[in-house]
Amino acid sequence: MARKLVAVFLVCIVVVAAMQFTDALNADEKFRSCFNTCEEECKAHGEGNSFCEMKCDADCTAKEVADKLHIKLP
Repeated sequence: MARKLVAVFLVCIVVVAAMQFTDALNADEKFRSCFNTCEEECKAHGEGNSFCEMKCDADCTAKEVADKLHIKLP
């Protein structure tokens, strides 16, 4: 009986870990998409590579955090 309980516990841990990993991949893909779009638009306006990288990183990070906290940004 104890072994079954341990097995169920371990399976639960694996399932929760898999769910967290999937959420992390989805969040990473959203950030990557935001960043790439932002960077292309920024460079199209004639800004430099370093400026665009810093601007888009800050903007997309803010959007990611706002999304996690369910805050609507203007």
